[in-house]
Parts: sequence; C-alpha cells; structure tokens
Amino acid sequence: MKIVICDYKDVLKRNLEYEKRILSNGLKDVEIIIYEYNDDQNEFIEIIKDADAILTAFLDINKSIIDNCRKLKCISINAVGYDCVDLKEASKKDIGVCAIGEYCTQEVAEHTLSLILSLNRGIKHYIDDIDNKKIWQYHSITGIQRLEGQTLGIFGFGKIGRAVAKRALAFGMKVVAVDPYVKDEEAQKLNVKLVDEEYVWENADIISNHMNQNSSNNNFFTIDKFKKMKRNPIFINVGRGNSVNENNLIEALNEKLIRGAGLDVLSDENPNLKENNLVGRENVIITPHAAFYSETSIKELQRISCENIVHYLNDQKDKVNRIVNLQ
Repeated sequence: MKIVICDYKDVLKRNLEYEKRILSNGLKDVEIIIYEYNDDQNEFIEIIKDADAILTAFLDINKSIIDNCRKLKCISINAVGYDCVDLKEASKKDIGVCAIGEYCTQEVAEHTLSLILSLNRGIKHYIDDIDNKKIWQYHSITGIQRLEGQTLGIFGFGKIGRAVAKRALAFGMKVVAVDPYVKDEEAQKLNVKLVDEEYVWENADIISNHMNQNSSNNNFFTIDKFKKMKRNPIFINVGRGNSVNENNLIEALNEKLIRGAGLDVLSDENPNLKENNLVGRENVIITPHAAFYSETSIKELQRISCENIVHYLNDQKDKVNRIVNLQ
C-alpha cells in the first residue's frame, strides 16, 4: 500500500514524522512517500500514479492527474476547504475525497479580530514610526475611530463567521451577516441580523469574508463591489484568495474606496511577494495563510487528515471525519 504526502516545499515544513507514525500504525505494509511539488505535473503524476492515497492541502488534483492514478482510492485534504480537487472526476473514479470538518475555528476567528484591531488602531503605522523612524507621536496618524459601535458585515455565517461575530459583539460592534444558507432565527439567537449584500455595501465599517469557495463566489469582490462600499470600510479576507479580484483590490486601495485590508490569503497560494503590489503598504496587513495556525490546531490537522486515510482504506468510512463526495 502506497501513501504520498505531497505539497509545496514550504507547506511540508512540519512534523511529518508524526503523520508517518499515524499512517504506519494504522495501515499494514504501508510505503509512505514525501513529495515536494515543483510545478512539474508530469513528475507529480509519475510519483502518484500507483498510490492508494494522497494527502495534500493545496495541490491542484485535476482531471488529468486523477485519470493517471490507476490505484487511487482516497484523497485526504489536510484543510477544511477542498476546492483544489475535481470532485466530479474523483467521484467518477470512485475515489473518496476526505476533508476536515473543524479544527481551527478559534484560531481563524482570533486572527480575524487581530487584523481588524490592528488596522483599526493603526498598529502597523506605529510600528514603522518606532522601529524605523524613531518617532514617538500618537498623533502621527489620522482617522483612528473607536471600534465600539462600528458595523461589521460578515460574508459566510458558518462556524468561523459565527465565532468572529461572537468576538466582535464582545467589543461592542454591531454585526450583520450575508449567507443564503442560514435561517434568520439562527442568526437572531446570536444577536446578528441577516441582510443582503446591498445592506453591507451601504452600512458596513468593516467587511470580513468567510465564505466557502464555490463557483457562485469565485471572483466575488470586484471593483464594482468596492465602489458600492459607502463607508470606506476595512476589508478582511481570511477565506479564499480567489474570492477577491486582487487587481481590483489594489485599485480600491489606490482610490481610497477602502481604508485598509487585512489578508491571510492571496490569489496565488505560493505568491511572488517581490512582485505583489499589495506588499509594503501601511494600511495593508498580509499574513502567509496562517490564520489556522497554532501548535494545537496543526496537530489536530495532521491527526485528522492522516486518520481519515487510515479509516477510509481500512473500510471504516463511518469513522472518517468528513467525506465530501460519494454520499
């Protein structure tokens, strides 16, 4: 039995011995291959063509790759999102796609509030003043507003959106949310009002994206949407990079349609930061897709994603954390 743990080089800089131990203890006669993807799809196919299972977070598992994997039974995604996999093709080949239902809600919610607080308080400006300019002046920045009373508009009111709302309410913010899959009563129990997107454009001081990526919200935040934002909001994206048209976001910042941006994801999962025009701005904070990360969450992520493979290949599918196809 062959298992391939595969991803970009930087993503594989984690305790892989822990993952190998879980797989070795749970499966008989298992061969475990670690593969650092280098943008050579043909080489990648050669490595995984006889694999029984692969484990990845960000690699594009498309039709071509799936068609070349003769023995593949399971694709385990060590993440909540699974838009990197062609589910239709995987289902045709009777390949189970396993994801993780929940492991980092608290971390992502905390990260979101950290970005909101840092941008709203001008923290990056003060750090630059003190560390680089040696300036000790609180009034070197203008436009600082009290957070209490500001309206937060959340797109995507699932587990993470709700955790963000809970924390925002504790700071005295007003919280509204956009989510066609949530009932009014569910939001009302959390002191959140469900609204349409037009309400958010008109009224939100801060807008935060937590939508699951799908065809309906790909490239959702465009210049047309930014131009509708009446209150010059802070824009937060800790969801998926492809939800935002990055060039349009740069345009919105340049035209001061928004007062700042906090981004944990970019359009490219492996970005060239030297060439990215979002880098180096005082009113933009970028983190390297790190919102999920803590020592606690990363261990849960590794454990669940490996156990998903073990349970699936041992025909204990009822124990898999989440199977997103073949239902």
